Amino acid sequence: MNGPPPPIKTPCIKVCVVDGESGLCMGCYRRLHEVAGWSRLTDAERDAILAELPDRRALIRPEKLAMF
Repeated sequence: MNGPPPPIKTPCIKVCVVDGESGLCMGCYRRLHEVAGWSRLTDAERDAILAELPDRRALIRPEKLAMF
């Protein structure tokens, strides 16, 4: 039985603001090219990026993150 494809895991929280210093989205901590190509990545590639995201938070100055 064919149905719709399963949903793609995403860290997106709909706060799409890019930090000019780090180049990371301040909502999900992905790089722009990762956001743009997310649907084309394999599950393994997405999982690898998802594993990196908690450490990337430190690349954005805390006072900027306080806005959210």
